[in-house]
Amino acid sequence: MILNGSEILVEILKEEGVDTVFGYPGGSILNIYDALYKHSDEIRHVLVSHEQGASHAADGYARSTGKVGVCMATSGPGATNLVTGIATAYMDSVPVVAITANVGLNLLGKDTFQEVDIVGITMPITKHGFIVKDVRDLADTLRRAFKIACSGRPGPVVVDITKNATSDTCEFTPGTPVIPERKKFDHYTKEDLQKVADMINASKRPFLYVGGGAVISGASKEVRELIDKIDSPACDSLLGKGVVDAGDPHYTGMIGMHGTKTSNRGVSGCDMLLALGARFSDRVTGNVKSFASRANIIHIDIDDAEINKNVSTDAHIVGDLKDVLQDLIPLLEEKKHDDWMKTVNEYKKDFPMTYPSDRLTCQYFIDRLDALTDSDAIVSTDVGQHQMWTAQFYRFRNPRQFLTSGGLGTMGYGLGACIGAKAANPDRICVNIAGDGCFRMNMNELMTASRNKLPVIEVVIDNRVLGMVRQWQTLFYGQRYSSTVLEDDTDYCKAAEAMGCTAYRVESREEVDEVIKKALASADKPVLIDVVINEDDKVFPMVSPGGAIADAFDESDLEKDKN
Repeated sequence: MILNGSEILVEILKEEGVDTVFGYPGGSILNIYDALYKHSDEIRHVLVSHEQGASHAADGYARSTGKVGVCMATSGPGATNLVTGIATAYMDSVPVVAITANVGLNLLGKDTFQEVDIVGITMPITKHGFIVKDVRDLADTLRRAFKIACSGRPGPVVVDITKNATSDTCEFTPGTPVIPERKKFDHYTKEDLQKVADMINASKRPFLYVGGGAVISGASKEVRELIDKIDSPACDSLLGKGVVDAGDPHYTGMIGMHGTKTSNRGVSGCDMLLALGARFSDRVTGNVKSFASRANIIHIDIDDAEINKNVSTDAHIVGDLKDVLQDLIPLLEEKKHDDWMKTVNEYKKDFPMTYPSDRLTCQYFIDRLDALTDSDAIVSTDVGQHQMWTAQFYRFRNPRQFLTSGGLGTMGYGLGACIGAKAANPDRICVNIAGDGCFRMNMNELMTASRNKLPVIEVVIDNRVLGMVRQWQTLFYGQRYSSTVLEDDTDYCKAAEAMGCTAYRVESREEVDEVIKKALASADKPVLIDVVINEDDKVFPMVSPGGAIADAFDESDLEKDKN
């Protein structure tokens, strides 16, 4: 059949199983939007308030489903506004296809109005980038883009299409819907598996460190089976949450700068650390020289570039984690490590995660949100103190519940991601937890949620400061609060109401349950909850910059140091 480029693009989206795209129109991309209009009963377009919101929404859609998220924008500033979201997806290995439309081929390279080399700009933060100048190349390029985005270690792909390629026509041959094929990696051998199995079997004090790759791989079942078979405690990174059920007695909480003392001391004292789909981020390891220094370190990851990059290993396997564990687990002996588990459980008793009980805190609010949602909500966050408190106190039971910017640390990420998750999961409770500093960056996306009748819950942790930066200024910069105090009279409730949302303010513990229940009952309208807390509440435990994770400290340690 003969179709123009825009019609071909829509056909490929349908072929790839895309049901939702997030975007913002403009001159160069008008042909594509005209084609989308004719297929609005098959592909839902969510009009965002800013293109950055589209890239974050596509990211949230992808993280919460495992499918490829799709965003689109016009040329020039429309395309560049996607960049932060593309970089966020790249750092966290999220499959996103970003479609942009450029000026016509005859105008390229002439400093034409709204012309920009978006493929060149995004080259360092994408798995691949394409510019399509000929309509005859469009279908195959788009198919390749989707395949690249979701294969191996996932990531974002940019497809830039000149305007003539959206309007020119050519013969189009429909393809069959593509189901991503699980390809088994052949990078590892039976000998590799046996070496790792022997090290695990010989261990007396094993510990598992679960990263975001375990979520991406869909390996939660295998990870839980592994934990039970070898009777090992397990911690997770920020992006690994939910792979291990937070209610599992083997679970010790997050590791790293704001991880639990149990996880940090356990990893520091183990004799075998098995890292599963993790990249040994600096926020996890602290001082690399002292990290798990008593342990044989085994690393399983799909990307060989991660092996020995940040931490030297004693053994490793390159492959898809789900496949590797399916091959590895039968080689492992059933173990009971009663003495080691007793030691770890004593750490839990000695170093519980606590918070002040005499006033409203973010931790208390998250505790009650967790209870009132049965630990089953999809929760996104922005970046800062509220992000760490959410990771510490919401009890994630399953993967793909927690959406957060781990690698890039993108303030303003959470609301767009929450909108994407709600569009993909209309029957799930979707909550974004943001600091007031983060909320200011992309609060306009409340209009997106309102316009599209997406009843997300936006929680603003309102301490009137840039909390995490202030915490560092308090502890390490002599309390010199340079540009971290938000000295204005912004009323977030009124702002939310002006954007079509219901809004509540919470200033005491006694108000929390009633307001959360009201927010959960909202069926077709977004709700904002303004949670007013003390400006000097801090995230503990904490590891000093460059310090060993075994030396994580909390308020009680600071008091001892004073005395």
